[in-house]
Amino acid sequence: MKRREFLAGLGWTAAFSVAARAQQPRPVIGFLHQGALPPAPLEAAFRKGLAEAGIGEGLGLTIEDRAADGQYDRLPALAADLVSRQVTVIAADFLPAALAAKAATQTIPIVFLSGSDPIGSGLVSSVNRPTGNVTGIAFMFTRLGAKNLELFRELVPSVTTIAVLFNPINPNSEPQLRDLQAAARALGLEIVTLGASSIQEIDSAFLTLPQREIRALLVTADGFLISRQDQLVALAARHAIPTMYPLRQYADAGGLMSYGANLPDAFRECGTYVGRILKGAMPADLPVLQPSTYELVINLKTAKALGINVPPTLIAIADQVIE
Repeated sequence: MKRREFLAGLGWTAAFSVAARAQQPRPVIGFLHQGALPPAPLEAAFRKGLAEAGIGEGLGLTIEDRAADGQYDRLPALAADLVSRQVTVIAADFLPAALAAKAATQTIPIVFLSGSDPIGSGLVSSVNRPTGNVTGIAFMFTRLGAKNLELFRELVPSVTTIAVLFNPINPNSEPQLRDLQAAARALGLEIVTLGASSIQEIDSAFLTLPQREIRALLVTADGFLISRQDQLVALAARHAIPTMYPLRQYADAGGLMSYGANLPDAFRECGTYVGRILKGAMPADLPVLQPSTYELVINLKTAKALGINVPPTLIAIADQVIE
């Protein structure tokens, strides 16, 4: 649990009117996290989005953080606590947190960050004009399976079997696995799924890879797994397993390759939507945003350590190559 305060303020009149309706002396943002608190760059991106919406310096704005640290069964109580504090708006990262927030209130505006299909997961009934009190940013990780596997096979052509690490208690895991299984069949690849929802289960998953003669691993998008970034990258290096990740922060930390949405951009857009709501917009006025592009990041230093020669075709299309 954490309370953050910083100065914000352009558009004070509109923000104050929203806060008054919520019986708050000043705007309070409740931020519900399914994993750990976001690192400083993501927090800064969220605050940048607030500024872009006109919530600038001058107004005392409070952010009440609630983090489940990967224990998703804690989310309903954390969401209920934010509602009981009558926060002005709730931001939620990612799907489990968003679903818990939606279940906790039908009146407080909610802005979600989610990697799932927002309609299929039950967050909204329409992306163009959400109904009710919910809108947000959808990364659509559940539609990237084919591209992930194509890129991975181009990097490691000898691979025929790929292990997929997922969190079985994340409701977003099932559609991600369905997408990957369908893509694997089309490409003639075999998928072996490994579930992990604790530190110990992550360790165990890596130990099973050599036992089953699996020489490639794909990590799915999940808040708990993201919070274990350093552990995952270290284990992949220790076991010399070529591993692909859903976010560039893994590659920045030493992971081999990542493909997915730009998370800082998503947090910035979330902040912009929260700011617009503070100034009087309703969630129904804000269509669910989806990324138009995804980024490929390759860590050549890690590739060299694994004895992998990255094809020039991959280097040419990469958004960033880490040397």
